[in-house]
Amino acid sequence: MFALINNLTLHYRIEGDARNPPLVFINSLGTDLRLWDEVAAKFVDRYRLIHYDKRGHGLSDAPTGPYSIRDYAHDLAGLLDHLKVETGILVGISVGGMIAMDYTLQYPERVKALVLCDTAPRIGAVESWNDRIQVVRQQGLAALAETLTGRWFAPVFASRHPAKYRGYLNMLARMPLEGYVATCAALRDADLREQAKAITAPSLVLCGSEDASTPPSLVLQFAVSLPNAHFEIIEEAAHLPCVEQPEAVAAAMDRFFRDGKHG
Repeated sequence: MFALINNLTLHYRIEGDARNPPLVFINSLGTDLRLWDEVAAKFVDRYRLIHYDKRGHGLSDAPTGPYSIRDYAHDLAGLLDHLKVETGILVGISVGGMIAMDYTLQYPERVKALVLCDTAPRIGAVESWNDRIQVVRQQGLAALAETLTGRWFAPVFASRHPAKYRGYLNMLARMPLEGYVATCAALRDADLREQAKAITAPSLVLCGSEDASTPPSLVLQFAVSLPNAHFEIIEEAAHLPCVEQPEAVAAAMDRFFRDGKHG
């Protein structure tokens, strides 16, 4: 389905009974709304599942950048307004986690709980993002896709799941270049380290044991800074545990939801 939000067309998909609590999934750099599918399937009987392609990704518009994390938060607010969703649980990974944080800071009364996966309030350095933007513009995403996905998955993933690996490689290689570099700029410019400490919503913070982009030590430091957070490691996963270890991620989320009675 499609909606016109903030003068952008956003692509989204809804599953589950509309009477159930909303569970909103926000994706990482270079991926689309299919990223959380295997995890989300475990909750379709209890939640209203909302997936969407953030600006610059999937079938959503990819306007000329740069973008900001606040742009993404406003897009999410507009989409949830369109869907008449007043409150819900946000599930964000990497830049999707930063979007969830900023949305929560802007609209704390609309967030019942958070699942923040392989993310932090500050990711990477200005120089590294500028370097990536330059290289991607020069060489294109198709030429760099294998190098970039090398940070997404643990080394054994490609050999154990070759078809799935190739599918995600294709997902990245075929995304709009402008959307990718504009999102890199949003990550380059975003620093929520001080603001994020004000997030009081119950939060489950997850991290792949082999994540080099947002290492477990960084994600744990972030979790400790939150007043109401629980941290767990997902073993045998790197930056995208929801793809590499969906059963383990779903189990951690289920414990969090049931223990905290978040829907």
